[in-house]
Amino acid sequence: MTRATRHPKRRGLALRLALFILASTTLIFLAAFGYSHYHTRRLVLKNVSAVAMDRAASVVLQIEIKLRSVEALPRVVSRYLENRTVTDELVLPLMHDMVAGSPEIFGAAAAFEPHAFAPDQRFYAPYFFRKGSAEATFTQLGNESYNYFLWDWYLIPKELNRPVWSEPYFDEGGGGTLMTTYSHPFYERSEEERMFRGVVTADVSLENLVADIATISLYETGYAFLISNRGAFLAHPDQTLIMRESIFSMAEARKLPELRTVGKTMIQGGSGFTAMTCPHTGRRSLLAYAPVTAAGWSVGVVIPEHELFADIRTLNRTVLTIAAAGLTLLLLVVVAISRSITRPLQHLVGATEEIAKGNLEVQLPEVRTGDEVQVLTRSVDEMRVALKEYIADIAETSRAKERIESELKIASAIQMNFLPKRFPPFPDQTAFDLYAALAPAREVGGDLYDFFMLDPGHLFFSVGDVSDKGVPAALFMAVTKTLMKGMAEQGSTPADVLGRVNAELCQNNETAMFVTLVCGILDMATGDLVYSNAGHNPPVLLRAGKRPEFLTLPPGLVLGVAEEAVFETRTIRLFPNDRLLLYTDGVTEAMDADDQLFSDERLLGETTGMAAETPRQMVERLMAAVHAYAGGTAQSDDITVLALHYRGSH
Repeated sequence: MTRATRHPKRRGLALRLALFILASTTLIFLAAFGYSHYHTRRLVLKNVSAVAMDRAASVVLQIEIKLRSVEALPRVVSRYLENRTVTDELVLPLMHDMVAGSPEIFGAAAAFEPHAFAPDQRFYAPYFFRKGSAEATFTQLGNESYNYFLWDWYLIPKELNRPVWSEPYFDEGGGGTLMTTYSHPFYERSEEERMFRGVVTADVSLENLVADIATISLYETGYAFLISNRGAFLAHPDQTLIMRESIFSMAEARKLPELRTVGKTMIQGGSGFTAMTCPHTGRRSLLAYAPVTAAGWSVGVVIPEHELFADIRTLNRTVLTIAAAGLTLLLLVVVAISRSITRPLQHLVGATEEIAKGNLEVQLPEVRTGDEVQVLTRSVDEMRVALKEYIADIAETSRAKERIESELKIASAIQMNFLPKRFPPFPDQTAFDLYAALAPAREVGGDLYDFFMLDPGHLFFSVGDVSDKGVPAALFMAVTKTLMKGMAEQGSTPADVLGRVNAELCQNNETAMFVTLVCGILDMATGDLVYSNAGHNPPVLLRAGKRPEFLTLPPGLVLGVAEEAVFETRTIRLFPNDRLLLYTDGVTEAMDADDQLFSDERLLGETTGMAAETPRQMVERLMAAVHAYAGGTAQSDDITVLALHYRGSH
């Protein structure tokens, strides 16, 4: 009956195992598929970019060769005309031969400045051009209706004093076709100056160029185009755009800022390969572009992305279809295998549930499958036996731990009872005020402080730090404090007290523990403070109206190490309202989260504002500063602070 209710769970485990394997396989496949797809796209883009840039460079090279070949003749003729007496017999044959001898030149002219050819002639610009036949046709360009002095092909080289290619235009006064003109200025030269006389021009018809570029295609709808140095279309498959639209007007009309950006790069002579939205189809496309440096134009080659990656998409669909069929088959196989593997586990379900309820006497069924399930069954049974023993051990350990914790609490209470804890300690005394506090790092610690009256006029006080932590340090601290109070007597100096205590601590000190300690005797009538040191931190002296400073301590070895150690005594006078702050290294060596120490410098900084505070305020303020500096860092050492305020005798 129990197995019948658990059967669906076993089937769920098999299904989950199958789904996990299938999901992992699917993720691996998708990762590999994505990686392959990504790098295939990159490889295709790389190859296409190379092809597109080569195609653009090929078109540019064709245009450059054509334009560069045209530039030579105007340059030679211009040099020939300079400083010569020009006549029709000289000029007309030159212009005729330029057109007749160069198939790349559509027309050529020598346009002179007003009255530069003859004093009585304002216009003189003989022009030869091809019109329907190989023979050159002649006409004079200059007249009142065709004032060539104002045309760019004449005016710009005159102003710039250098040859230029004009912006393409439709010449209605001469050739009657779409053309661009190369104009080379010539001069009348003398030793003093150079005077502009006119330009020699060579026209290149753009109709053949437009037709050639319009026939360029890549894939099904890819195309090439040519723009001028102002962005106007010179060649484009859409003939209605030529000399009527620019790449910038098209970008504005189609709201394509990326097209405007690439247009700026193109007219500035840049080259590159970039993705953009095609203004004609609205689809993402790739654009390769390169400059025609001779004329300042730029060639662009556009390739639609959807056509470029069409084969990849087809391949991806095929791969995904095959993968889906394979994963479905894999799911069925894995489910079958998973059920055969998980079926023997049903024998363990009831037993483990009983064990989980706490019934450790349950007997596990015998399994002889010879595989990991048999090992698992044996391990569960061994775990059941070990768990019984472990629970018994835990119960005993818990009782022992509770006993230890109770004893530690009692030890902590006993230790704290060793220390004076009533403040003010001597209510009848008006010559001084005193306060002390101790914060152990563990339940019990090794720091100590003490103070008591040697006689009605002398106060003995001390602060110390045992070398270890925990219970051994607490015991050593209790012994030290007891010895200090027992050895201090009227007429003794602090050095005498330390010497006698050191001798006692060195006896049978097999654990090699030691204690640092500073102590002093205050004469309340005079303010004279007699003090001695056993390797402890120097107290902070706060005099009224002065900056805090460390009290200079005499040299002294720690207590409990060398029985022959010698201690010295020094004397300082305290004036009314002087304060003394004693502490252990738990203050200066407290660490923050970055393991940086609180430090002596920070201690002096914290005590700067304590000149007018009571001893209790001084101690509480310093303890709070140390805890704030440490933040959430665990306290690593005991912290003890004792503050003494000398008011003076009255």
